[in-house]
Amino acid sequence: MWLPLLGLLFGISLGLLTDIEIPIVYESYLSIAVLAALDTIFGGIRAQLQQVYDDHVFVTGFFFNIALAAGLAFLGVHLGVDLYLAAVFAFGVRLFQNIAIIRRILLSKWNDKKAKKSEETVQ
Repeated sequence: MWLPLLGLLFGISLGLLTDIEIPIVYESYLSIAVLAALDTIFGGIRAQLQQVYDDHVFVTGFFFNIALAAGLAFLGVHLGVDLYLAAVFAFGVRLFQNIAIIRRILLSKWNDKKAKKSEETVQ
């Protein structure tokens, strides 16, 4: 579970501490790739909480989602169609679904822990 969070923290700190500038031409590719990466990271957290996490699925999904999103943006630019919006919508929906499921799992665990603690105090 800590691998995705560690990677996210490392990436954020690296981005804040370095002075790398992305050319304007690549901004749409980078933004969609970051969205795809966040979707994969939160999907990994969700899988860990559901106890179905697999390193191979996470790593291949991470790179495949980024490549797919960047490929859609690239194809859209060359066709003159905003295909990256489809990727933004798809990854955005998945991201919010993963966050909602993570929230439900954590609330369920918290409620179970709270109920268990109240049962112990009653006995």
